[in-house]
Amino acid sequence: MNKDTTTWFTSWFDTPFYHILYKDRDETEAQHFMDTLTNYLNIPEGGKILDLACGKGRHAIYLNELGFDVTGADLSENSIKFAKQFENDTLRFEVHDMCKPFNKPFDAVFNLFTSFGYFDKDEDNLNTIKAIKTDLNDAGFGVIDFMNSEFVIANLVPEEVKTVDGIAFNLKRYVEDGYIVKDISFTANGENYNFQERVKAFTLTDFEMLFEKADVYLLDVFGDYKLRKFNAKSSERLVMIFK
Repeated sequence: MNKDTTTWFTSWFDTPFYHILYKDRDETEAQHFMDTLTNYLNIPEGGKILDLACGKGRHAIYLNELGFDVTGADLSENSIKFAKQFENDTLRFEVHDMCKPFNKPFDAVFNLFTSFGYFDKDEDNLNTIKAIKTDLNDAGFGVIDFMNSEFVIANLVPEEVKTVDGIAFNLKRYVEDGYIVKDISFTANGENYNFQERVKAFTLTDFEMLFEKADVYLLDVFGDYKLRKFNAKSSERLVMIFK
């Protein structure tokens, strides 16, 4: 693969291998997070939620089961195609670029599990926050759930091999030009594959500057999925609630 990573996420996230590598992500923890978050935000029953960068729709489906009217949006056509089998009257999925507004009012817009900071153009990060603001109704809340970059960098595992479904994924992690980079190489069906994930190492201060530029108000900052206080040194997550 060439090193032009402007659209690395469109190619990597569209492969079946992406879903194999990350299939052991903790569902129970994710569902508890959704319970805690929707309770905390006091989203009305039947309230409208936009799940931005929804992937194959796991969290959108669960939010819908909780009684919310949910729209899942993602750039990956394969993921949306897969998710569409779960659609019903109050659950729909669409291919959508999160830099652009959805142009419908929502009670909440969720951007979960570090689905931000992929863009090479800085203005796209700002445009995403502006788009979220545009899509919120007067009482609505935006939520960005990001990694705590400081903690991640301090605890980076430079190299490891993770074997899933008989595929040995060789992972290399490093920091380069303000991005946290993960090189992923593996062999499957006799072919060698190389992919790269690049996520901008945004700190809370970086987000505060983006929020100010987007003219949104940061209400709360939490450090984990139980919504405990954020600590830059020890928190694993950076969960920000704004409007």
